[in-house]
Amino acid sequence: MDGKIVHYPLFKKQDIDAFFALFQNNLANFVIIAVTLLGMGFPASIVFGQVIPGAAVAVLAGNLYYAHSAKRLAQKEGRIDVTALSYGISTPVMFVFLFGVTLPAYTLTNDPELAWRIAVAAAFLSGLIECVVSFAGKWVRKNIPRPAMLGALAGVALTFVAGEMLFATLEMPMIGILVLGIILLGFIGKVSMPFNIPSSLFAIVIGTLLAFLLGQHSAGNITEGLSNVGFYPLLPTLAAFDGMVYLFTGLIGLLAVLVPITIYNAIETMNNVEAMAVEGDEYDVRECQAVDGAGTMIGALFGGIFPTTVYIASVGSKWMGAGRGYSILNGIVYAAAAMFGLIAAMAEIIPVAVIAPILVFVGISMVSTAFQNNHTKYYPAVAIAMLPYFANYIMTNFQGDAGDIVQELSTGIIPLGEGAMFTGIVLGAVTAFITDKHFGKAAIFSLIGALLSFLGFMHASELQVAAAPDFMAGYLLLAGLFSYYYLRQEKAVQRETLDTLPSEKTKIS
Repeated sequence: MDGKIVHYPLFKKQDIDAFFALFQNNLANFVIIAVTLLGMGFPASIVFGQVIPGAAVAVLAGNLYYAHSAKRLAQKEGRIDVTALSYGISTPVMFVFLFGVTLPAYTLTNDPELAWRIAVAAAFLSGLIECVVSFAGKWVRKNIPRPAMLGALAGVALTFVAGEMLFATLEMPMIGILVLGIILLGFIGKVSMPFNIPSSLFAIVIGTLLAFLLGQHSAGNITEGLSNVGFYPLLPTLAAFDGMVYLFTGLIGLLAVLVPITIYNAIETMNNVEAMAVEGDEYDVRECQAVDGAGTMIGALFGGIFPTTVYIASVGSKWMGAGRGYSILNGIVYAAAAMFGLIAAMAEIIPVAVIAPILVFVGISMVSTAFQNNHTKYYPAVAIAMLPYFANYIMTNFQGDAGDIVQELSTGIIPLGEGAMFTGIVLGAVTAFITDKHFGKAAIFSLIGALLSFLGFMHASELQVAAAPDFMAGYLLLAGLFSYYYLRQEKAVQRETLDTLPSEKTKIS
């Protein structure tokens, strides 16, 4: 504040735990990416030679920039407890790009090379859209209530992060439960591990050793992992521009998936920046959205097919007391690991059940933040904003026959899950405004809900005019209800004002 130069350390001990948290978070996503793409029929040359290196370039660029931003904020505010924003691939967006963009492209072309080029083009376009959306970032942050933003984010954290990773933890019960206990002891109980080894590193070592000792993993996993070791250069590619031709012709329908998920990604960045602001580190949301968009485009220029975002792990890193070193280390290590095939090797050698518990902690820290940083009167708004992601999680993970079963369970599950981020924010904002008796603003957000439903951003499987008319009508009725109470409220205020005027005139006389 006073312009005094502070010594903001490049690296400190707490960065080690935060590094493992962020690295494992990205590693867990890349394990899913690799397994899914290989299962779809994409050759290893594309998966490990293009997709993984491209994503690593994006991660490197973003992490280095956010480390720089942390230093800039530390110098500006004259303090050294600033934590750099975590950066990586959004889990929900990853699933959408896998099953909503890449798989349809491969199904329609039956050509893995061409499908990859189309997916790269989609990622590049997504980054460009997010850069454009960033100009409205500050306005959106100012006008959307904090309980709505943090509540919607907590819904993602509870389902796709904490919930999903707890399931993965229990796939190896003896190992997973022990590793989870180590993580909780270290991060929540603040208990030191033997020889002061960082909790996450200790958990990985113990969990991996137990997996081999108990026969959950074998020498075959090591052999398989090492077979992927090699040199995968980080080379630029024009695939994005080749794929753009197909994206805007025969596969233009993919834009209906691309536009809303990109807006969601921008909102997720905004939410995560907001979460860090309430923890004391206030970054420029517009700048962050632009950086995420630029990082996505850079990754696409090197073969990556997934948008990047300010990551949900930011708050967990803050809780760990991290600075900027973990961000720098994550970017450098990730780039090196991608270049030499080490990510593929580690993904095979380290069980997911060992990685997952640390992500459980990241998820529950985000849910905790949503409640801790809002007044108790806003808890209902936080809670209702979380709920759409339960439906979204079911939709994402249950397809085919299972999807039919879900539909039979309740016809409301699928439309609630469509556009869950938008639905969560609208419902959360309406509830927050009702709490404060701001009925006019509640009516405005109801109208926003009607518009988004009309266009298909909420409660619909695709963008089109009159996509969800029943839901649109419901929000319009809701807007009418709130408008009635707003007008009644205004009339009451006017009456009170008129009642005070005679008494004031009497005082003057």
